[in-house]
Amino acid sequence: MATIKCKNIAFTNIQAILFDKNGTLENSEVYLRSLGQKAARIVDAQVPGIGEPLLMAFGINGDTLDPAGLISVASRRETEIATAAYIAETGKGWFESLKIARQALDDAEKYIGVTPAPLFIGALEVLQSLSQAGLKLGIVSAATTTEVKNFVAQHDLSNYIQAQIGVDDGPTKPDPILFLQACQALGVEPEATLMVGDAVGDMQMARNAKAAGCIGITWVNQPDNVQGADVVINQLDEIQLLES
Repeated sequence: MATIKCKNIAFTNIQAILFDKNGTLENSEVYLRSLGQKAARIVDAQVPGIGEPLLMAFGINGDTLDPAGLISVASRRETEIATAAYIAETGKGWFESLKIARQALDDAEKYIGVTPAPLFIGALEVLQSLSQAGLKLGIVSAATTTEVKNFVAQHDLSNYIQAQIGVDDGPTKPDPILFLQACQALGVEPEATLMVGDAVGDMQMARNAKAAGCIGITWVNQPDNVQGADVVINQLDEIQLLES
């Protein structure tokens, strides 16, 4: 059991902490922006005129990416469906629209490649110190399970991250099942588990699961993105371990 303090908020009797991946541990902005831009271009080549509206839907505006936008927080399946809806609006059939969307995202991923996005500054040190203090750590992400596992492997985090939960064909955030699956994998109760994430969906998921608390992180200082958080931080090293 540990006490975790963030700013003036203390969470007591904590056994585990779950982290989101994109935008929380991983600085994935450049990758996600490139992915969305490439996918929009591929779709636009087949359905002219749809590229700009798609970029707006993805949350991409020139060189900026909205951390609360579709491509930042949605699961792959949700991104496919949203993209297909824009295509279907042009009069194409639903199954054709879905096929175009899926293929465009697949091709964009292949084009961009799998170069790992960097960890945010201080992320590794925080994971190391929390793990060494005996806390159980996990990742709950809207990325696919394979992407989560690749992320852990690429950054050599397997010594610290004991639960690796992604979204494949099943429910996504804010469904509490993802949080509960991670707790089960770690052998802890939700009431002894904190959630750290950068999106409203992370906060809602944790609340729905009756978590011990929700820590919202906004590296870009936009607290609206983490509405529902018990406390909002701008750096991971603001998560302080008082005792264990």
